[in-house]
Amino acid sequence: MTTPLDTVCSGLAFPECPRWHDGSLWFSDVYANDVYRLDPATGSSEVVAHIDGHPAGLGFLPDGRLLIAVGHTRTVMRRESDGTLTPHADLSGLATWHLNDMYVDGAGRAYVGNYGDSSAPPDPITPAVLTLVEPDGTVRAVADDLLFANGMVATADGGTLVVAETRANPGRLTAFTVGDDGSLTDRRTLIEFDRSVFPDGLAIDRDDAVWVASPFGNEVIRVSQAGTITDRIAVANPYAVALGGDDGRDLFVCTAENWQPEIAARERTGAVVRLRVTVPGVSVPV
Repeated sequence: MTTPLDTVCSGLAFPECPRWHDGSLWFSDVYANDVYRLDPATGSSEVVAHIDGHPAGLGFLPDGRLLIAVGHTRTVMRRESDGTLTPHADLSGLATWHLNDMYVDGAGRAYVGNYGDSSAPPDPITPAVLTLVEPDGTVRAVADDLLFANGMVATADGGTLVVAETRANPGRLTAFTVGDDGSLTDRRTLIEFDRSVFPDGLAIDRDDAVWVASPFGNEVIRVSQAGTITDRIAVANPYAVALGGDDGRDLFVCTAENWQPEIAARERTGAVVRLRVTVPGVSVPV
């Protein structure tokens, strides 16, 4: 049975890539080409950027400026303090298909994944690189052979980056050791899931456990750094997650009844829902 949830925003096309920042939830409505800032306390929201080309991964530079990975143009845009948008980095020389999720670390370095190709299951996918964008906009590949890199999170000390490989068979979370210069080494598998799980968006809690959206399994899953599943919570159609709120225990889940762009944009069944979680352990409805 689905856990009772609090809907904080609805009528969206396909919400994705949520980030908690400065007391607000920020997310991309990918198929509407909009980026939102949402105040969960009041339910009020505003479009902070409109970008043709499907905005996806979000993150913030140390000075608070927003970075936006734009899927179809394979660029990262920067939202200045006055709201204007400026090109930050061009990844078209490295990304072989549309950009996807992004993680920005405390130094302003952005890790950006891409789909690899235009295929859909059950067709095999082209392995792709994970790209690092320096704060000055220079780019380089820091990992290769990723099978649809999706959600990304880092541990509290910044020493480990965890990446969801959605199209691995079976789906898995892959961990890397992060060097002082942002390089990635010591690649290892944190967990391989059963074949019902296509891991999508990720969040990480104060115990460095990773919360995983499993859209086709209709659940969110908590995985410890030891690679053990500690919780499975029923949520319909979850594609991405973020932890936030005053104490970091509000789990925001981006949901949609359909992932196909034309249908999602027309039907607008997308929503952001919220539940309370204890860390670690049992989920508690809002």
